[in-house]
Amino acid sequence: MIFQIKKGDNSLEEFTREYENFGVIIDKNNGVLVREWAPSAHKLYLTGDFNNWNKTSTPFTKLEFGKWELRLPANQDGSCPLKHLSEIKIIVENDRGELFERLSPWAHYVTQPENQITEGTTYKQRVYHPNADKVYKWQHSNPKKPKSLRIYECHVGIATNEHRVGTYLEFAKNIIPRIVKQGYNAIQLMAVMEHAYYASFGYQVTSFYAVSSRYGTPDELKELVDIAHKNGITVLLDLVHSHASKNTLDGLNMFDGTDACFFHSGPRGEHPLWDSRLFNYGNYDVLKFLMSNLRWYMEEYRFDGFRFDGVTSMLYHSRGMGQGFTGNYEEYFNLNVDVESIVYLMLANHMLHELYPEIITIAEDVSGMPGMCRPVDEGGIGFDYRLGMAIPDKWIKILKHEKDEDWNMGDLCWVLINRRWMEKTVAYCESHDQALVGDKTIAFWLMDKEMYTSMSTLSPPNSIISRGIALHNMIRLITHGLGGEAYLNFMGNEFGHPEWLDFPRAGNNSSFHYARRQWHLVDDEMLKYKFMNNWDREMNLLEDKYGWLNANPAYVSWKHEDDKIIAFDRAGVVFVFNFHPTKSFADYTVGVPEAGTYKIMLNSDDKNFGGEMRVDNTVPHFSKPEPYAGRPHRILIYIPCRTAIVYARGI
Repeated sequence: MIFQIKKGDNSLEEFTREYENFGVIIDKNNGVLVREWAPSAHKLYLTGDFNNWNKTSTPFTKLEFGKWELRLPANQDGSCPLKHLSEIKIIVENDRGELFERLSPWAHYVTQPENQITEGTTYKQRVYHPNADKVYKWQHSNPKKPKSLRIYECHVGIATNEHRVGTYLEFAKNIIPRIVKQGYNAIQLMAVMEHAYYASFGYQVTSFYAVSSRYGTPDELKELVDIAHKNGITVLLDLVHSHASKNTLDGLNMFDGTDACFFHSGPRGEHPLWDSRLFNYGNYDVLKFLMSNLRWYMEEYRFDGFRFDGVTSMLYHSRGMGQGFTGNYEEYFNLNVDVESIVYLMLANHMLHELYPEIITIAEDVSGMPGMCRPVDEGGIGFDYRLGMAIPDKWIKILKHEKDEDWNMGDLCWVLINRRWMEKTVAYCESHDQALVGDKTIAFWLMDKEMYTSMSTLSPPNSIISRGIALHNMIRLITHGLGGEAYLNFMGNEFGHPEWLDFPRAGNNSSFHYARRQWHLVDDEMLKYKFMNNWDREMNLLEDKYGWLNANPAYVSWKHEDDKIIAFDRAGVVFVFNFHPTKSFADYTVGVPEAGTYKIMLNSDDKNFGGEMRVDNTVPHFSKPEPYAGRPHRILIYIPCRTAIVYARGI
């Protein structure tokens, strides 16, 4: 495929810059060139404010290979015929003379109608060509790739405390400082690619080259990214190339009047579960469109990488539906595998890593496809990380179905460490998926309705709240330390955000109540949310100091079912967890990797984390040169019930 690309377009670099050649292009003299790809169209027209919406007075000229071109000279006064923010549409005429209104697949800015009662809900394409003094000027360079990746998954629209949609600039001003303070070094921005249906969480993309206008303008997104970079934050885009919205009037579907064009025709081009369209990755021009889309976000918005959504659906003709993956290699190398999709993913990763050596790409794949995170030149698909999707499923299963005393330490460790050798994993307890309506956050699974009445620091002690905060902290730390080579947290869950996520829709009377983040809960010093927030911050800062995410996998030295204790070491740091609901242990023996004096670096039983202060953090622990549990030395510790402690050698 690379040979074919170089033969047709000279290089991958040129092949992936089609955004410079398609859509609306305004030159320095205010002349306009418009190009589109509509292989099955009979005729093509441009209409809009500029020609008083005459549908057929401004035709395109047909070129070869399904391409169409239109040129508009500058006005006599030298101004551009397509004014900034003026509305335009593509008119497609089929071979039966029928006319269809469409938005350009290359549109940079599309907006909701101001009055949806009279104008409907279909998005409008706007010419985005602000005056030079209004164009955002970049001030900061991209940060270097973090050695240890700590990701804050976030959604601009729900990042406000108010019952409305938040904005790019509000996020930059109010949320980025929180993220920096919490010790995260990367953000993963969801729902940026334009989507007509807000409640889709951004996963039913309608305009691939437009960023969501709900939150502001393209230049305001650039300012957000620039401010993140100023603060040393890596910015990842949640990228949706696995499917597209079925919308025709404001989406890619039926763009040229047929069900093909960008997608497979017939059943292969339909995702029955998502009710969306599936790309034809074997088509040369579709590859150009998608790979240029990656370059667009790297060049125009200076993103630092991508989280590829829905990769499992791309890998298999079955879309991964109704299929359990056991790890047997026959499941990954058979006729169910969609080779064209895999070639696209390999091409995308090859191009991105060749042109942007510091880039980060993450795959959302639940199937465990071998080689997902190995370099393309090794025969891998080329991602840097894969999401550890079994981990959150395990936590929710435990919390929903198991009593505390029935937790299986060996089984828990197995899920946390079970990943392909030399393939990096992003570990997380919960993401946006676990918080969606029909489910709820881990904090709410643990504490439920008690969170409404017993979170005040002045309230009488509450066993449900005490248990919930303790386990919330422990779950996050063991996932952070044992589960992968990167860590992810969804916005608000760092402080135990209650309830669930539910976007405004017909089924909830368009309510924003569950489509926001209640920052006042963690900002109130009289509420216990601050304890979980403190823990999350100190956990990240400790990782920043010792770098266990960037170290070799942990050595699990101890899994005791009766005591409910797990001990492991990683990057020279020793982690001990006592999940027992009632038993505390004095002089408990723990194996350590090196001789020395071990000190407590983090203790979930501290008052600052909502604990009971049963451990003296100042007590040194002197190692003995006696092998224990596969480690050459040992120390004796006091480990209370429902407590996690991290030790490190003193210098």
